[in-house]
Amino acid sequence: MEALRASYADDNSSDSDSDSNPTPPQPSASTSITPLPPPPISLLHPPNSLVPLDSLPTSQVNRVRSFPHVEGNYALHVYIPVHIPSATRKELASFLKKVTTLVPTLHAVDVDVPLSSLLKDEALLEKVVLGREFHISLGRTVPLRVHQINSIVSMLRQKLQFQRRYLIDFNKWEIFVNDDSTRTFMSLEVVAGGLAQIRKQIQAVNEVYKLHNLPEFYKDPRPHISLAWTLGDIRDTLKRMVEEEEMKKYKAGSSSHQRCIFTSKFNGILCKIGNKMHEICKFQEE
Repeated sequence: MEALRASYADDNSSDSDSDSNPTPPQPSASTSITPLPPPPISLLHPPNSLVPLDSLPTSQVNRVRSFPHVEGNYALHVYIPVHIPSATRKELASFLKKVTTLVPTLHAVDVDVPLSSLLKDEALLEKVVLGREFHISLGRTVPLRVHQINSIVSMLRQKLQFQRRYLIDFNKWEIFVNDDSTRTFMSLEVVAGGLAQIRKQIQAVNEVYKLHNLPEFYKDPRPHISLAWTLGDIRDTLKRMVEEEEMKKYKAGSSSHQRCIFTSKFNGILCKIGNKMHEICKFQEE
């Protein structure tokens, strides 16, 4: 048992104190919105970053744990990895640059680099903010006891290992706020292509969670990836800024409100427990 604990390193607390997978916006006071879960903080330093992060300025921020530290617990996160195609990054970087000039407090998700420090070099902004792995959560980030690890990984593989490849369309910009309204996020949401498949996968993860007495995912999930964040609840301001920039592009004839921003291939499902990664299903790149 001690050897098993050691293999999951020191990441045995609620490393979900990152909140880059926030709650949906609230259109009106009468609308009931179900919050989305945060991902683990262990994803804050993805291995495939294209730029040395220690050479860039970062913000020192206090993160609130989504569940308390308990010795012997490991944060569990099940997700679909997403990489933004290189052909799309330049346009997205340009859009983020324009919004940042209006909202200068925006930071890159997962690395906490202020976007304002990258405005003079759009190519660097593109690499730092967009040249990394993003993720679509398939379940809540929850604490897992060491004796549950083998069982949950085995059952996830049993239910999800045979998956057909499909395309995921990120159709729209959306603004989200975390559970305690301390951060606002700029995200790209899946509202059409791939949505049905992702929801089926979420249901499969829910079934495994339920058998292990873990909290299931939120109802009516809204799959998305988050690109930038800022402190506080400024959803109305940021949403207005994004809509104004989109309208400018639309009037200029370079954009359509109904178009797909980018498409990503579904290439597998990963399960991160503590510092250890488990492949649930995987497809080779074509």
